[in-house]
Amino acid sequence: MAERTKIWIADKMKGLMKRKSIDKIRITEICSEAEIERSTFYYHFKDKYDLVAWVFFHDAFETDILSVQSAAESMNRMRNDFIFYKRAYEDNSQNPLWQYMLEYFVERYAGEVKRITETEMLDTQTMYSIRLYCYGAVGMTREWLLTDNITPAETVVEMMFNSMPENIRRIFFSK
Repeated sequence: MAERTKIWIADKMKGLMKRKSIDKIRITEICSEAEIERSTFYYHFKDKYDLVAWVFFHDAFETDILSVQSAAESMNRMRNDFIFYKRAYEDNSQNPLWQYMLEYFVERYAGEVKRITETEMLDTQTMYSIRLYCYGAVGMTREWLLTDNITPAETVVEMMFNSMPENIRRIFFSK
């Protein structure tokens, strides 16, 4: 039931974001559109930025971050929901989406390295390489979404993987 409520609220937020930017949307508008009480909203999300991040996490959760096909499908879903992601990426307020995305992907890649290498702690260089890669990948995804109507998502993902620091690329793609 909680998942359906979150999806309902997220769909209403996406509708609002088709008409205006995040900074112009108020919680009362979201609640009105979703026909819920403020307490219901705050039960599920701490603020509107948390809601926008949840939409991203919900969409990204199923993505295999080490698969060109899966990552490209995820990017194409972002492009299909262009207005939402455009407005989310353009927002530079207190909790911009790119910061949520950065931390999300750093945790995902670090978790994969730990799983593959069967270790609990990663050394400083490996963490630096993961963060560097994630900063670049998030930034280039934003640039692709907002300005590139030509390059296929598969090509972008392949270029990202090819640009991955060698120390982590060896871990992920040594086979």
